[in-house]
Amino acid sequence: MTGFGLDTLALLAVIGLAGPALAAIPRLRLPVVVGELVAGIVVGRTGFGIVDATNPTFQLLASIGFALVMFVVGTHVPVRDTTLRGALGKAALRAIAVGAAAAVLGVMIASAFGTGHALLYAVLLASSSAALALPVIDSLGLTGPPVLAVTAQIAIADAASIVLLPLVIDPGRAPRAALGALVIAGAAAVLFIVLRHIERSGTRKRLHHYSEVHRLALELRGSLVLLFCLAALAIATHVSIMLAGFALGLVISAIGEPRRLARQLFGITEGFFSPLFFVWLGASLQVRELADHPEFIGLGVALGVGAILAHTVGRLFGQPLTLCVLAAAQLGVPVAAATLGTEQGLLAPGEPSALILGALIAIAATSAAGAVAKRRQAGAAPAT
Repeated sequence: MTGFGLDTLALLAVIGLAGPALAAIPRLRLPVVVGELVAGIVVGRTGFGIVDATNPTFQLLASIGFALVMFVVGTHVPVRDTTLRGALGKAALRAIAVGAAAAVLGVMIASAFGTGHALLYAVLLASSSAALALPVIDSLGLTGPPVLAVTAQIAIADAASIVLLPLVIDPGRAPRAALGALVIAGAAAVLFIVLRHIERSGTRKRLHHYSEVHRLALELRGSLVLLFCLAALAIATHVSIMLAGFALGLVISAIGEPRRLARQLFGITEGFFSPLFFVWLGASLQVRELADHPEFIGLGVALGVGAILAHTVGRLFGQPLTLCVLAAAQLGVPVAAATLGTEQGLLAPGEPSALILGALIAIAATSAAGAVAKRRQAGAAPAT
């Protein structure tokens, strides 16, 4: 791919359909993003080289997709759910215990493979994915106090891991990254105050009504303006746009995301930018490096199994094993780590692919654990 025109966009849109196509196979039950990543690997650096992940236009569109994906992840964190507040204490305690276990395992894995990335691995092992796990919980109809508690735990781990990732992936730049993160947090706090005032004064509802009557999509336009401004601020302060997207998502979730905006964001993100981002990520990975450095296959397996082991610490607090494994669901943080590591050359050849492999192992375990939890819940339900 030498240029980037409408024909390339059409090709990428077709390639992105591999995600829904593989997800539609009942026996596989693959998350859509897995198919998109695999398709990107096939047509990118590892495969036939049909698309060029280094093309500036492709990279720009992928960056927009990355910001939108993290924005949606932030909106999935149940900030306003009052039923979670009673579970926050125990959930935070479990998250801290998982983090401690992850730190030990991270040191062991980094030492075993000689990468020197113990802090990065610890964050990866402790991370969860609200965007992945919460839809699984909803789709399976899992309910009850233990499920409520694990939902709170996932939200805490997801938020903490995304904030910590830029600080640990490149420890030498941690002070600058911390300062940039504080700037983004401050900007997000200001946005929260302003948007909450707009919501409480009724201005947002009036704009919503006007936009709906005239079909202007003002809420979506406003959200994109804020997202791009926050992303530009992130770049100016030398932090990842990942934080910008996630912070704005938390703000919208805390205020209350209008259903119409949720549908619009779903359409623009899942319909185009998210598939494009994951295809780009797959295309940018050089999976063949795993063959040249087979030890990184072992690293990927160790990260996937390690994430599951770290989260089984929840058993010490009476958490069902299936929910422990469900809490190990990870996607956003490993993807962000692979993206940052690839863009900034922070990881060794083959290491980004190993991070994705570890995430895929955790996703497979999560899917199986969810199915088992559903069967157990159905078996425990009283007969009618």
